[in-house]
Amino acid sequence: MIYLLLFAEFFKVGLFSVGGGLATIPFLNDLGARTGWFSPAEMANMIAISESTPGPMGVNMATYVGFHVGGVPGGVIATLGLVCPAIIIIAVIAGFLKRFRESRIVDAVFYGLRPASTALIAAALVQVCSIALVSTAALTAGQVWAAFNWKGIVLAAAVFVALRCKALKKLHPIVFIGLSAVVGIVWKM
Repeated sequence: MIYLLLFAEFFKVGLFSVGGGLATIPFLNDLGARTGWFSPAEMANMIAISESTPGPMGVNMATYVGFHVGGVPGGVIATLGLVCPAIIIIAVIAGFLKRFRESRIVDAVFYGLRPASTALIAAALVQVCSIALVSTAALTAGQVWAAFNWKGIVLAAAVFVALRCKALKKLHPIVFIGLSAVVGIVWKM
């Protein structure tokens, strides 16, 4: 029964998360809250792991949750659930593409999907920042200064500044993953 539930939940996520892996984050937050399969802290770890492993972020996250809930079969089933809507939609669109290639309606639909995709990614940004940089429990308790993860804010600012440096843009992504791991180890000690 858990495998059917995994497939159905990730099928819904795959069906409605237009815009790629980041667009799945709001849906996965809702999924974690409804099912209890993972906490917000585990969600932050899941995002970090999914971003640092090869492959699409949404697929990596589905595999992670599926494995966490149902082992290897759960990982496979959750991943299939996530990608099935895209496969079905692409197959249907490919069949009709020649006929509707120049259609104003199709252009209008894709034009309308752009802001929806942007909004989903912006919602994911807000949720990730709230998990990684702010403690809502401390804010609720009135501890404004303690509510902020100052190390995380400094690190985010440093990364933002570093991304503006042209010389760093030439480095391979694995360098940044390695440096991030070192910084994480040093700051957790």
